[in-house]
Amino acid sequence: MTTQADLDRERFHLDEEPHHPEGSSTMLGFWIYLMSDCLIFAMLFATYGVLGTSYAGGPGPKELFDLPLVAVNTSMLLLSSITYGFAMLAMTDGKRGATQGWLAITGLFGLAFLGIELYEFSHLIHEGAGPQTSAFLSSFFTLVGTHGLHVTFGIVWLVTLMVQVQVKGLIPANRRRLMCLSLFWHFLDVIWIGVFTFVYLMGMLR
Repeated sequence: MTTQADLDRERFHLDEEPHHPEGSSTMLGFWIYLMSDCLIFAMLFATYGVLGTSYAGGPGPKELFDLPLVAVNTSMLLLSSITYGFAMLAMTDGKRGATQGWLAITGLFGLAFLGIELYEFSHLIHEGAGPQTSAFLSSFFTLVGTHGLHVTFGIVWLVTLMVQVQVKGLIPANRRRLMCLSLFWHFLDVIWIGVFTFVYLMGMLR
């Protein structure tokens, strides 16, 4: 005799999980993560938009920003995005050595970007323009520093994947991880273009 409990179990419980393509849940979860990161940066951009003109009698963007240096820094990140694209093409062709080489070049460009950004931060602080000086500088350091922190995590992730590729080769799992990092790296590139335009270029026009 079928009881109500049996009917409920048949309705809400599956003896076997439905089949999903391998890696589909990984990509879906990573896209959800990127969307949450978009919200974080949207809030930081909005905060800078509100506080970006609150100088508290201190220096503004024209007195502080070294636009040629920032342009060089921007080129470092743009070039790293291009070299990561070459790494993905090499991965598609199954060329492990070329993939590793392009990933290494990408990491070097990323380190150059971080080095220039740290130099900019130290120079501003040395000039007495630290994050505590004004609301403008607090929002600036928070926005640009959060992006730099993401780039740092991206480089750590890149090195980790290079080790995994060296040990296990271009297996499907590593290809999927490289694809996720590709999305993350290009996402940081797009965010930085927004920072360069909204913070630096528009700041110099004020």
